[in-house]
Amino acid sequence: MRDEITDDELDRQKELYVPFTEAVRALVDATIRTEVDDDEVRAVQAEVEALTERLRRRQLAGAYGVRFSSNGRGRPWGNPVVGIRNPAAPPVLVERDPAGKAWASFHLGAAFEGPPGLVHGGVSAMVLDQLLGEATGAGGKPGMTGTLTLRYRRGTPLGDLRAEAWIERSEGIKTWARGHLMDADGVTVEAEGLFILPRWARERTEPENPRYFE
Repeated sequence: MRDEITDDELDRQKELYVPFTEAVRALVDATIRTEVDDDEVRAVQAEVEALTERLRRRQLAGAYGVRFSSNGRGRPWGNPVVGIRNPAAPPVLVERDPAGKAWASFHLGAAFEGPPGLVHGGVSAMVLDQLLGEATGAGGKPGMTGTLTLRYRRGTPLGDLRAEAWIERSEGIKTWARGHLMDADGVTVEAEGLFILPRWARERTEPENPRYFE
């Protein structure tokens, strides 16, 4: 989705929503780990419901989507991995290299727990799916996930983590990428995926970027 938004307005919104969403993210963590008494939980619930009602007075009709300003700056702010307006996202702040690489360091806390003290396997898959996709996009070979294969080498502990991904090879509209998730002791999950440029994007992109179709 494209909208006419200036860089100044985009920066203003980012400055507004990043700390706001972080506050809600902290509330999620506190909700999971609180041990206050019953009356306090009920009192906080009433306050949260009142706040939710205030925010619902004016809202989007559907999901946030991925928005692009007129100069091409993207805003996947509702994304569950990188979305800065999504309290369910860690969020993962991704760095990219045009050579087809992407990486990020981030923290996963109580909201992402599966087995006791460990990251849920589905969360690991979601993060790696995002990173592999970021790598293909960074290398000029964007696509939708066709297949994603993971090898869980050991449990991933909650806490500070790093994910890395890179393009392995590309053939026309298909791109293969690999990556891994790691903690301080090394790799915990390995991933490989096939990414395919969808038909609607081929039709839109081909005249402008023929390299996608080499």
